[in-house]
Amino acid sequence: MRVVIADDAVLLREGLVRLVEENGHTVVAAVGDGPSLVSSIAEYKPDVSIVDVRMPPSHTDEGLRAAVEARGLVPGTPILVLSQYVEVSYADDLLADRLGAVGYLLKDRVSQVAEFLDGLRRVAGGGTVLDPEVVSQLLVRRRRDDPLRNLTPREREVLGLMAEGLSNNAIARKMVVTDGAIEKHVRNIFTKLSLHQDEEQHRRVMAVLAYLQG
Repeated sequence: MRVVIADDAVLLREGLVRLVEENGHTVVAAVGDGPSLVSSIAEYKPDVSIVDVRMPPSHTDEGLRAAVEARGLVPGTPILVLSQYVEVSYADDLLADRLGAVGYLLKDRVSQVAEFLDGLRRVAGGGTVLDPEVVSQLLVRRRRDDPLRNLTPREREVLGLMAEGLSNNAIARKMVVTDGAIEKHVRNIFTKLSLHQDEEQHRRVMAVLAYLQG
């Protein structure tokens, strides 16, 4: 495999270079910042890139942001994130294109070299490799960001029927309740989804979009 490595820690970067090359692969670029990662992927189109999350200048999430940018330039380019930290926002973005070929492993939880190399091969082959802790934090974030989380089961049912294009009267007949009961549910849905516009038809559209996205 042809591999790009991006990590600002020189010793770790050089250690990864040696590990990768000793196992029969070729490191085409070893860089220490986000822009260099993006340019290396655009130039070499490697079989897989190993990327740290925190790199210069702010040492927050530059590596992940650069990986997302690189996937925009070279769609589906395989990325294996290897970091001490879980940065859920850009990890979600990295997974959002649904092209696969993405991995996110935590340095402290990789217990065997063979495990890491296996993950690298799987990502290069188009698979997805995620540490369970990464999965857990992604799920927590999605539950927290879910706009439907405050709806009651009844309100979710009403919203689902709204998404099918049913009017309030049709929903009331289908659920065998009064029109007034449905109107109350719809008002509650608008309030809980923070849809305060005056024009009701617009609010129905926005509510349905929130339902479909959720």
